[in-house]
Amino acid sequence: MDLNLLRTFLAVYRSGSFTAGAALLSLSQPTVTTQIRALERQLGRELFERLPRGVAPVPFADELALRVAGPLDELASFAGGGARGEAVEPVRLAGPAELLCLRVLPALAPLVAERGVQLRVTAGLTDPLLEELRAGRHDLVIATSRPRGRALSAVPLADEEFVLVAAPVWAERVTPERVALEGPGSLLGVPLVVYAEDLPIARRYWRHVFGRRLGLRAAVTMPDLRGVLAAVVAGAGWSVLPRYLCAPELGSGALVALYEPEDPPINTAFLVQRPGAAAHPHVELVRDVLLRAGRSW
Repeated sequence: MDLNLLRTFLAVYRSGSFTAGAALLSLSQPTVTTQIRALERQLGRELFERLPRGVAPVPFADELALRVAGPLDELASFAGGGARGEAVEPVRLAGPAELLCLRVLPALAPLVAERGVQLRVTAGLTDPLLEELRAGRHDLVIATSRPRGRALSAVPLADEEFVLVAAPVWAERVTPERVALEGPGSLLGVPLVVYAEDLPIARRYWRHVFGRRLGLRAAVTMPDLRGVLAAVVAGAGWSVLPRYLCAPELGSGALVALYEPEDPPINTAFLVQRPGAAAHPHVELVRDVLLRAGRSW
Protein backbone atom coordinates (compact mmCIF):
# COMPACT_ATOMS: atom_id res chain seq x y z
CA MET A 1 0.00 0.00 0.00
CA ASP A 2 1.28 3.48 -0.88
CA LEU A 3 2.59 5.14 2.27
CA ASN A 4 1.64 8.55 0.88
CA LEU A 5 -2.00 7.49 0.97
CA LEU A 6 -1.65 6.51 4.61
CA ARG A 7 0.06 9.81 5.45
CA THR A 8 -2.78 11.67 3.78
CA PHE A 9 -5.32 9.59 5.67
CA LEU A 10 -3.61 10.36 8.98
CA ALA A 11 -3.47 14.10 8.25
CA VAL A 12 -7.21 14.18 7.47
CA TYR A 13 -8.00 12.00 10.48
CA ARG A 14 -6.08 14.25 12.85
CA SER A 15 -7.24 17.58 11.43
CA GLY A 16 -10.89 16.67 10.88
CA SER A 17 -11.24 17.85 7.28
CA PHE A 18 -9.79 17.42 3.79
CA THR A 19 -8.95 21.12 3.65
CA ALA A 20 -7.07 21.16 6.95
CA GLY A 21 -5.31 17.91 6.04
CA ALA A 22 -4.24 19.42 2.74
CA ALA A 23 -2.76 22.41 4.57
CA LEU A 24 -0.77 20.11 6.87
CA LEU A 25 0.67 18.28 3.88
CA SER A 26 1.10 21.33 1.61
CA LEU A 27 -1.16 19.68 -0.96
CA SER A 28 -4.25 20.89 -2.77
CA GLN A 29 -7.62 19.88 -1.39
CA PRO A 30 -8.60 18.02 -4.62
CA THR A 31 -5.37 16.00 -4.38
CA VAL A 32 -6.18 14.99 -0.81
CA THR A 33 -9.73 14.05 -1.81
CA THR A 34 -8.41 11.91 -4.66
CA GLN A 35 -5.91 10.16 -2.40
CA ILE A 36 -8.50 9.38 0.27
CA ARG A 37 -10.83 7.95 -2.36
CA ALA A 38 -7.97 5.85 -3.75
CA LEU A 39 -7.22 4.48 -0.26
CA GLU A 40 -10.91 3.73 0.32
CA ARG A 41 -11.01 1.79 -2.96
CA GLN A 42 -7.95 -0.22 -1.94
CA LEU A 43 -9.44 -1.02 1.45
CA GLY A 44 -12.90 -1.66 0.07
CA ARG A 45 -14.64 0.58 2.60
CA GLU A 46 -15.25 4.21 3.44
CA LEU A 47 -13.02 5.89 6.03
CA PHE A 48 -14.88 9.13 6.69
CA GLU A 49 -18.41 10.34 6.95
CA ARG A 50 -18.72 13.58 4.99
CA LEU A 51 -20.23 16.36 7.12
CA PRO A 52 -21.37 19.89 6.23
CA ARG A 53 -18.13 21.05 7.81
CA GLY A 54 -15.27 18.58 7.71
CA VAL A 55 -15.42 14.82 8.11
CA ALA A 56 -15.92 12.31 10.92
CA PRO A 57 -13.95 9.03 10.99
CA VAL A 58 -15.90 5.78 10.92
CA PRO A 59 -14.94 3.10 13.50
CA PHE A 60 -12.70 1.33 10.97
CA ALA A 61 -10.77 4.59 10.49
CA ASP A 62 -10.16 4.74 14.24
CA GLU A 63 -8.70 1.23 14.10
CA LEU A 64 -6.55 2.07 11.08
CA ALA A 65 -5.22 5.25 12.71
CA LEU A 66 -4.32 3.32 15.84
CA ARG A 67 -2.29 0.88 13.74
CA VAL A 68 -0.44 3.31 11.47
CA ALA A 69 0.05 6.52 13.52
CA GLY A 70 3.08 5.39 15.54
CA PRO A 71 5.03 3.81 12.66
CA LEU A 72 4.34 6.72 10.29
CA ASP A 73 5.40 9.29 12.87
CA GLU A 74 8.59 7.36 13.59
CA LEU A 75 9.30 7.09 9.86
CA ALA A 76 8.79 10.83 9.43
CA SER A 77 11.31 11.56 12.18
CA PHE A 78 13.90 9.27 10.59
CA ALA A 79 13.32 10.94 7.24
CA GLY A 80 14.26 14.31 8.69
CA GLY A 81 10.95 15.79 9.81
CA GLY A 82 11.58 18.77 12.03
CA ALA A 83 15.06 19.43 10.74
CA ARG A 84 16.32 23.02 10.68
CA GLY A 85 14.46 25.06 8.10
CA GLU A 86 11.56 22.61 7.79
CA ALA A 87 8.09 23.16 9.17
CA VAL A 88 7.28 21.14 12.28
CA GLU A 89 3.75 19.85 12.72
CA PRO A 90 1.67 21.42 15.50
CA VAL A 91 1.56 19.72 18.87
CA ARG A 92 -1.91 18.28 19.44
CA LEU A 93 -2.81 18.73 23.10
CA ALA A 94 -6.08 17.89 24.85
CA GLY A 95 -7.56 17.99 28.34
CA PRO A 96 -10.20 19.56 30.60
CA ALA A 97 -11.31 22.96 29.32
CA GLU A 98 -10.88 24.75 32.64
CA LEU A 99 -7.34 23.51 33.27
CA LEU A 100 -6.34 24.25 29.68
CA CYS A 101 -7.60 27.81 29.85
CA LEU A 102 -6.42 28.78 33.33
CA ARG A 103 -3.17 26.86 33.69
CA VAL A 104 -1.93 25.13 30.56
CA LEU A 105 -2.17 27.77 27.83
CA PRO A 106 -0.62 30.54 29.96
CA ALA A 107 2.27 28.19 30.79
CA LEU A 108 2.82 27.36 27.11
CA ALA A 109 2.52 30.93 25.79
CA PRO A 110 6.31 31.54 25.85
CA LEU A 111 6.87 28.46 23.68
CA VAL A 112 4.51 29.88 21.09
CA ALA A 113 5.90 33.41 21.24
CA GLU A 114 9.60 32.60 21.54
CA ARG A 115 10.18 29.08 20.19
CA GLY A 116 7.74 28.93 17.29
CA VAL A 117 5.75 26.05 18.77
CA GLN A 118 2.31 25.58 17.20
CA LEU A 119 -0.54 24.15 19.27
CA ARG A 120 -3.83 22.53 18.33
CA VAL A 121 -5.81 22.30 21.54
CA THR A 122 -8.92 20.19 22.18
CA ALA A 123 -11.09 20.32 25.29
CA GLY A 124 -13.03 17.29 26.47
CA LEU A 125 -13.56 14.54 29.02
CA THR A 126 -10.78 12.13 29.93
CA ASP A 127 -12.12 8.80 28.64
CA PRO A 128 -12.96 9.95 25.08
CA LEU A 129 -9.72 11.93 24.86
CA LEU A 130 -7.64 8.88 25.86
CA GLU A 131 -9.34 6.80 23.19
CA GLU A 132 -8.51 9.48 20.63
CA LEU A 133 -4.94 9.55 21.95
CA ARG A 134 -4.62 5.81 21.38
CA ALA A 135 -5.91 6.34 17.85
CA GLY A 136 -3.28 9.00 17.15
CA ARG A 137 -5.48 12.11 17.15
CA HIS A 138 -3.55 13.78 19.98
CA ASP A 139 0.09 13.85 21.07
CA LEU A 140 -0.52 14.69 24.73
CA VAL A 141 -3.60 14.47 26.93
CA ILE A 142 -4.06 15.86 30.42
CA ALA A 143 -6.20 13.20 32.11
CA THR A 144 -8.06 13.39 35.39
CA SER A 145 -7.31 9.71 36.05
CA ARG A 146 -4.41 7.38 35.23
CA PRO A 147 -5.08 5.42 32.01
CA ARG A 148 -5.33 1.67 32.27
CA GLY A 149 -2.80 -0.60 30.61
CA ARG A 150 0.76 0.04 29.53
CA ALA A 151 0.18 1.29 26.00
CA LEU A 152 0.25 4.94 27.09
CA SER A 153 2.93 6.71 29.10
CA ALA A 154 1.44 8.67 32.03
CA VAL A 155 3.19 10.79 34.66
CA PRO A 156 1.62 12.81 37.50
CA LEU A 157 1.22 16.46 36.51
CA ALA A 158 -0.52 18.24 39.39
CA ASP A 159 -2.90 17.72 42.29
CA GLU A 160 -6.16 19.60 42.64
CA GLU A 161 -8.05 20.03 45.91
CA PHE A 162 -11.86 20.11 45.93
CA VAL A 163 -13.71 22.61 48.09
CA LEU A 164 -17.39 22.98 49.05
CA VAL A 165 -18.48 26.53 48.17
CA ALA A 166 -21.45 28.88 47.99
CA ALA A 167 -22.08 32.60 47.65
CA PRO A 168 -22.31 34.70 50.85
CA VAL A 169 -26.09 34.88 50.54
CA TRP A 170 -26.25 31.10 51.10
CA ALA A 171 -23.35 31.01 53.56
CA GLU A 172 -25.32 33.23 55.91
CA ARG A 173 -27.96 30.48 56.06
CA VAL A 174 -25.70 27.43 55.82
CA THR A 175 -22.71 28.55 57.85
CA PRO A 176 -19.45 26.59 57.97
CA GLU A 177 -20.14 25.99 61.67
CA ARG A 178 -23.52 24.48 60.84
CA VAL A 179 -22.05 22.22 58.14
CA ALA A 180 -19.38 21.05 60.58
CA LEU A 181 -22.06 20.30 63.20
CA GLU A 182 -24.88 18.87 61.08
CA GLY A 183 -22.97 17.51 58.11
CA PRO A 184 -24.60 17.19 54.69
CA GLY A 185 -28.11 17.58 56.08
CA SER A 186 -27.43 21.28 56.50
CA LEU A 187 -27.49 21.69 52.71
CA LEU A 188 -30.97 20.25 52.18
CA GLY A 189 -33.09 22.77 50.35
CA VAL A 190 -30.10 24.59 48.84
CA PRO A 191 -29.84 24.17 45.02
CA LEU A 192 -26.94 22.11 43.72
CA VAL A 193 -24.95 23.33 40.68
CA VAL A 194 -22.75 20.78 38.84
CA TYR A 195 -21.20 20.12 35.45
CA ALA A 196 -22.80 16.69 34.84
CA GLU A 197 -25.99 14.89 35.82
CA ASP A 198 -24.13 12.09 37.62
CA LEU A 199 -22.51 14.65 39.99
CA PRO A 200 -18.98 13.18 39.74
CA ILE A 201 -17.07 15.78 41.78
CA ALA A 202 -19.80 16.32 44.37
CA ARG A 203 -20.31 12.54 44.80
CA ARG A 204 -16.60 12.02 45.36
CA TYR A 205 -16.50 14.85 47.92
CA TRP A 206 -19.49 13.37 49.78
CA ARG A 207 -17.95 9.89 49.98
CA HIS A 208 -14.54 11.18 51.05
CA VAL A 209 -15.63 13.82 53.57
CA PHE A 210 -18.98 12.60 54.89
CA GLY A 211 -18.63 8.88 54.23
CA ARG A 212 -22.02 8.54 52.59
CA ARG A 213 -23.76 8.58 49.23
CA LEU A 214 -24.97 11.88 47.78
CA GLY A 215 -28.66 11.44 46.99
CA LEU A 216 -29.49 14.83 45.51
CA ARG A 217 -30.60 15.98 42.10
CA ALA A 218 -28.88 18.92 40.45
CA ALA A 219 -30.74 22.19 40.02
CA VAL A 220 -28.29 23.37 37.33
CA THR A 221 -25.91 21.41 35.10
CA MET A 222 -23.31 23.12 32.94
CA PRO A 223 -20.57 21.10 31.18
CA ASP A 224 -17.87 23.65 31.99
CA LEU A 225 -16.72 24.30 35.54
CA ARG A 226 -16.23 27.98 34.72
CA GLY A 227 -19.97 28.16 34.10
CA VAL A 228 -20.64 26.33 37.36
CA LEU A 229 -18.41 28.86 39.13
CA ALA A 230 -20.24 31.79 37.57
CA ALA A 231 -23.64 30.41 38.58
CA VAL A 232 -22.55 29.77 42.17
CA VAL A 233 -20.99 33.24 42.51
CA ALA A 234 -24.30 34.70 41.26
CA GLY A 235 -26.15 32.89 44.06
CA ALA A 236 -27.66 29.92 42.22
CA GLY A 237 -26.68 27.47 44.97
CA TRP A 238 -23.71 25.42 46.16
CA SER A 239 -21.15 23.28 44.41
CA VAL A 240 -17.83 21.48 44.83
CA LEU A 241 -15.04 23.02 42.74
CA PRO A 242 -11.29 22.68 42.33
CA ARG A 243 -9.64 25.21 44.61
CA TYR A 244 -7.40 26.57 41.83
CA LEU A 245 -10.50 27.51 39.85
CA CYS A 246 -12.27 29.45 42.60
CA ALA A 247 -9.27 30.75 44.59
CA PRO A 248 -9.73 34.39 43.44
CA GLU A 249 -13.41 34.32 44.43
CA LEU A 250 -12.60 32.79 47.81
CA GLY A 251 -9.96 35.46 48.36
CA SER A 252 -12.29 38.32 47.44
CA GLY A 253 -15.24 37.01 49.44
CA ALA A 254 -17.39 36.39 46.37
CA LEU A 255 -17.47 32.75 47.51
CA VAL A 256 -17.33 31.14 50.95
CA ALA A 257 -15.84 27.75 51.75
CA LEU A 258 -18.68 26.04 53.61
CA TYR A 259 -16.43 23.37 55.10
CA GLU A 260 -12.69 22.88 55.48
CA PRO A 261 -12.09 19.21 56.35
CA GLU A 262 -8.73 18.15 57.74
CA ASP A 263 -8.38 15.67 54.88
CA PRO A 264 -9.87 17.32 51.76
CA PRO A 265 -10.41 15.28 48.59
CA ILE A 266 -7.44 15.48 46.24
CA ASN A 267 -7.40 14.45 42.59
CA THR A 268 -4.23 13.94 40.54
CA ALA A 269 -4.04 15.02 36.92
CA PHE A 270 -1.76 13.00 34.64
CA LEU A 271 0.12 14.02 31.51
CA VAL A 272 -0.35 11.16 29.06
CA GLN A 273 1.71 10.68 25.91
CA ARG A 274 0.98 8.48 22.93
CA PRO A 275 3.55 6.02 21.52
CA GLY A 276 5.77 7.68 18.94
CA ALA A 277 5.07 11.24 20.07
CA ALA A 278 8.55 11.51 21.57
CA ALA A 279 9.91 11.69 18.00
CA HIS A 280 8.24 15.09 17.63
CA PRO A 281 10.71 17.69 18.98
CA HIS A 282 8.05 20.17 20.05
CA VAL A 283 6.07 17.52 21.93
CA GLU A 284 9.03 17.09 24.24
CA LEU A 285 9.27 20.87 24.71
CA VAL A 286 5.59 21.10 25.64
CA ARG A 287 5.85 18.09 27.93
CA ASP A 288 8.86 19.45 29.80
CA VAL A 289 7.32 22.90 30.29
CA LEU A 290 4.07 21.44 31.61
CA LEU A 291 5.80 19.12 34.05
CA ARG A 292 7.84 22.01 35.43
CA ALA A 293 4.83 24.33 35.66
CA GLY A 294 2.67 21.60 37.22
CA ARG A 295 4.84 21.57 40.35
CA SER A 296 3.45 24.98 41.32
CA TRP A 297 -0.17 24.28 40.38
